[in-house]
Amino acid sequence: MLKAKPNLESRIGTLKKDWAIVYDMLSRKDNSDFGWDEHKQLVVAKNVVWNSYISIVIKKLVNSDITVSFIISNLLPST
Repeated sequence: MLKAKPNLESRIGTLKKDWAIVYDMLSRKDNSDFGWDEHKQLVVAKNVVWNSYISIVIKKLVNSDITVSFIISNLLPST
């Protein structure tokens, strides 16, 4: 048995979740606020759009019993 198999399966799962998030951002009917930068290969939006999106995600996570300190520590850039 391949020793790396659990790691590969975990990584594939992470990539699928990340892809689903990006796909949802770009495929919504109201996706006019999000765009795709072909050169940089990433999702782009104005700061106000990102802040709104992040606040919605935080509310969903808080409602699912995840502590706010955990969320903040993972969203804020490390110094």
